[in-house]
Amino acid sequence: MGTATPLSPGETNPLHSLDEWEEDVLQRYPDPKSIAKEKDTEAYRNYEAPARDTVKEFYRLNHTYQTYAFVKEKQRNFLKFDKKEMPVWDAFDFLNQLVDDSDPDTDLDQFQHLLQTSEAIRRDGHPDWMVMVGLMHDMGKVLCLFDEPQWAVVGDTFPVGCAYSDKIVYPEFFEHNPDYSDERYNTQYGVYQPNCGLRNVDMSWGHDEYVYQMMKDSLPEEGLYMLRYHSFYSWHREGQYDYLMDDHDRDMLKWVKLFNPYDLYSKNPAPPNWTELKPYYQALVAKYLPPTLKF
Repeated sequence: MGTATPLSPGETNPLHSLDEWEEDVLQRYPDPKSIAKEKDTEAYRNYEAPARDTVKEFYRLNHTYQTYAFVKEKQRNFLKFDKKEMPVWDAFDFLNQLVDDSDPDTDLDQFQHLLQTSEAIRRDGHPDWMVMVGLMHDMGKVLCLFDEPQWAVVGDTFPVGCAYSDKIVYPEFFEHNPDYSDERYNTQYGVYQPNCGLRNVDMSWGHDEYVYQMMKDSLPEEGLYMLRYHSFYSWHREGQYDYLMDDHDRDMLKWVKLFNPYDLYSKNPAPPNWTELKPYYQALVAKYLPPTLKF
C-alpha cells in the first residue's frame, strides 16, 4: 500500500492567494456573461504572470493528503463547532482577516465579495434564501484562521472512500494518495452502496462542507446543496459519480448549477453601498440565523 510523503517546510500553503485556485476553475469552465456586469468574463482572474505552478502544487498536496481517514479526522475535530462563538456580524469581521491582497479582480474584503455575490443573486430576482446562500457561501474559509492549510480549505472537492474520477483536475496526483492503492477505497463504490445518495458520501474536506454543516438547520434543501457542492466540479460540470447519486441529487443538481456562476463572476471593483444595504441584510440575517454563530 502506498504512503504519503511528509510535508516539507513551506509546503502547506503553495498558493499566493487563498482564491488563486478559482483562476484555474475559470479557465477550465468559462461561464455565460450575464452575471459579470463590470467587465467581460475573459478578464476575470487575469494575472500578468499566472502562477500555474502554485496551482498545480496546491492540487498535488490536496490529492495526496485528502484521504478518507483525513476527512473523518477533520469532521471529528471541526464539526463539534467548539472553537469559537460570536455574534453573526462579528463573524463577518472575523472572516475579513482573510483580505486577499493578491486577487487581481478586487481590492475588496471578504464581506464585500459576499455582498457582491448576494446582490447579484437578489438583482436577478431569486428568493431571499438564495441571497442568504450568497452571503454565507465563503464563511467556511475561516478554517484558515484555525491554522488549516489551504489544500484543506479551498479547491475542487470530490468523494473520498471510493475510486477517483479521471475528470477531477490533475487526477495523476491521486497516485500519491494512500487510498489509491487501498482495496477498501479504490473500487468504484468503495465504502458506499450503488445510488446511495450524496448525503451518504464523504467529500474531501474544505470550506463547502464546513459551511454546509454550519447552516444545515437554517436554509432550505436547495440552498444547502448550493453550499455543500458548489466546488464539486467533477459532478456539476463533468457529469461524474452518477452511480452514487439518487433521484434527489439529480433534482438538486440544477440548483447547484444555478448558484455557481454568481460566485465566480460577481466580483467587480465597485464596493457595495453598505449604508443603503444594511437594513435589508440585517433583516435577512435575523430571519435565517441565530444571534450567534459557532465555529
